[in-house]
Amino acid sequence: MTFLKLVVVVVVVLVAVTGCIAHPTYDSAPGAQGQQPTSPAIYTYQYAAQDSGRGTNFGHAEQRDGQSSSGEYRVLLPDGRTQVVTYTVEGDSGYVAKVSYEGGSGNVNQQASGGYN
Repeated sequence: MTFLKLVVVVVVVLVAVTGCIAHPTYDSAPGAQGQQPTSPAIYTYQYAAQDSGRGTNFGHAEQRDGQSSSGEYRVLLPDGRTQVVTYTVEGDSGYVAKVSYEGGSGNVNQQASGGYN
């Protein structure tokens, strides 16, 4: 038997043996089998980022109690206005948003200074 044939036989045997070895199995996390949570989701959070040197100003706040969620997020637009989105969600009824703008010149043709650095 030549060396090359020996190497091929050894590789085939190793592949066959490796395929026969039992691989570990893992169960799903407890409660992940379609079970509903035992208590309603209740939380409040918020964050904000402001850096006047770079023109960064955005944030988000949200509250949830069971099936009801509401919140607001805001971002500084290139024209100097702040876009504010206030939203609510009631169960499966969907996301209902109200968009408004604060401050700034309102001139959407105004060129933004800076950019990504």
